[in-house]
Amino acid sequence: MKNGIYSILKARFLVNEDSVKNWRFIVFLILLAIIMIANTHSYEKKIYQISDLTNEVKELRSEFVDRRSELMKIKMESTVAEKMEERGILPSSVPPKKIKVTKEKTAFEKLWQ
Repeated sequence: MKNGIYSILKARFLVNEDSVKNWRFIVFLILLAIIMIANTHSYEKKIYQISDLTNEVKELRSEFVDRRSELMKIKMESTVAEKMEERGILPSSVPPKKIKVTKEKTAFEKLWQ
């Protein structure tokens, strides 16, 4: 057992005659580690992008709500009346009347009534 640990510490498995197999395995492990590190970096980059986009969506949504409430305030009849009074246009004192347009019946339709 002592001899086995000593040979591992001296790295004799890398300089023996059949060390080509060991070197291939070590290179494979190094490449696998590099791929895993690159994958982790890519994953973290996407997580940060998702977080940034989520924050941007929240900001845009709050801005939308603010603009919509501002629009509703501007569209109110009292606000429009105030703006028109500045220009000299006053609201009508006569209430509006609803006009109904009826289609005139043809002679054929009058016959069957």
